[in-house]
Amino acid sequence: MSAPAPSPAANSAPQSATRTVLRARGFAGFRAVFAREFAAAFDSPIAYVAIGATLLATTSWFLNEFFLTGKLDLAPFFHSLPWTLAALSPALGMRLWSEDLRTRTFELWRTLPLSAAQVVLGKYAAALAVLALFLAGSAPLVVLLEWLGSPDLGAILAGYLGTFLLGAELLAIAAFISSRTADQITAFLLSALAALLILALGEPHVVAIVDGLAPDLGLGTFLARTISPLPHFGQFVRGFVPFAGVVQMVGVAAVFLHLNARSVDEERS
Repeated sequence: MSAPAPSPAANSAPQSATRTVLRARGFAGFRAVFAREFAAAFDSPIAYVAIGATLLATTSWFLNEFFLTGKLDLAPFFHSLPWTLAALSPALGMRLWSEDLRTRTFELWRTLPLSAAQVVLGKYAAALAVLALFLAGSAPLVVLLEWLGSPDLGAILAGYLGTFLLGAELLAIAAFISSRTADQITAFLLSALAALLILALGEPHVVAIVDGLAPDLGLGTFLARTISPLPHFGQFVRGFVPFAGVVQMVGVAAVFLHLNARSVDEERS
């Protein structure tokens, strides 16, 4: 007499348990990488200097503008941030992989039972957390405006969201470039150049010049709409959350994180 066939429910239970264990291990690996990288970011003065100097420059400029105009509006502060992030994001991202390649501590990642995605996302999330600390450092400006009057908090929140997404995009590009060179200065310069280029493509003057080279093609307008995040960022600053802007910034970040993971896999093989 043959044994009864196991029920579908009996088969699915072990499979579900296995998936749960794998997810737990995956999150634990991500969390371990995140904790290590976040702590390492403050082992050297780079993060302190980058955040402190950037905050001092941006807030000083905004306060000067604010006392001249008297407008309860954080838009001037946000408008200065894309070009600030073009330097800050490369400064935060340049060490993510270049330092490991330079000191050969990349060999550590070869021996650990972690996937490339876990390591890449853990390092990236740690850098994003440092970026979030920079944005949190500007919170006194919001408190000041609220104390003086009734600013549009919705527009301010949209501006912070757009700034964070823009920083995330530039940081993903910097992380990928960092994975391709062992020299931090090279990684910083190439990342800053890439950031400046994609931002410049959205500048109205640059768009007009490129469009003027071939008026029938409208190349400048096309590049501004498809590559540069700057036009979308302007909508965030005005208090809107454009779906196309979110998709563009998150999509570009995802592409470069994927390239980053492939780069790590190549170094492992």
